[in-house]
Amino acid sequence: MTVADEANNDERGRGAQTYSVYIVRCEDGSLYTGITTDVERRLAEHMGQGSKAARYTRTHKVVKLEAAWPAGDRAAACALECRIKRLSHAQKEELISSNEPPVL
Repeated sequence: MTVADEANNDERGRGAQTYSVYIVRCEDGSLYTGITTDVERRLAEHMGQGSKAARYTRTHKVVKLEAAWPAGDRAAACALECRIKRLSHAQKEELISSNEPPVL
């Protein structure tokens, strides 16, 4: 069995995972957007700035979680993340303050 076969078996055994898209605010006021299956764990990884933190958040200290939305499967989460990352900073601020889930 190859490594790819084992990974496929692991994913089938776990069932479908629910992904979330999140936005965190950094100390310099910048916003970082990402996807995860566990928002609390991922936030802790970013705030710890260790090897599991994103490259960006290793150099831009995360101060708080601004928003998180359930996105279904990984493909939907990636599509939503891409849309959010294309927004301007002002548009991201509007999205955060609206408390409305973003629309694909």
